Amino acid sequence: MARISDETRRDNEAAIRHVMDRLLAGEVPAGSKCDIKTLATQAGVARTGFYPKKNRDGSPRPGPYQHLTEEFERRLAELRETGVIPDRQTAQIERLKEQVSGLKERLAARDEQIGGLTDCRERALSQIAAQRMEIERRSGSARSPRRSWPRYTT
Repeated sequence: MARISDETRRDNEAAIRHVMDRLLAGEVPAGSKCDIKTLATQAGVARTGFYPKKNRDGSPRPGPYQHLTEEFERRLAELRETGVIPDRQTAQIERLKEQVSGLKERLAARDEQIGGLTDCRERALSQIAAQRMEIERRSGSARSPRRSWPRYTT
C-alpha cells in the first residue's frame, strides 16, 4: 500500500473539512445520509482512512483521518443535542417515530375509553334485563289470582 504525501494528506483533510461543514449544514445529497460513508465519498477519499489501523506487529495505530471522524461525530452529536438534525431522512424518521408514539398513546386511550363504555353498556343491559324479569314476575303473580276470561269461538 502506498503512503500519501503530506501535501496530499493536507489537501484531503481540507476537502474532508469542507464536505463535513456542508453535511452538518444540512446539504446532504439525495439518497445519502449524514455519515462517514457519505463524508468519504463526497470528499473523494477512501473510507478506510477514517478508522483505526493495525501495525504489522498487531499494535493499533490511528487511521490518517480518524481525528476527523471523531470531530465529525462530536459535531453531529452536538447538533442533535440542540435538536438540529442535518440529515432530512433521519429527521423525517425521528418525526415519524414521534408521530407513531403519539398515535399509539391515542389508540391506547381510545381502547380504554371503549372498554369503559362497553362495561357500562353491559351493566345497563343487565339492569334492564333484571327490571324486565321483575316486571314479568310481578305481572305474572298479579294474574294468577284472576280468573281467565272464557274464549269465544265462532
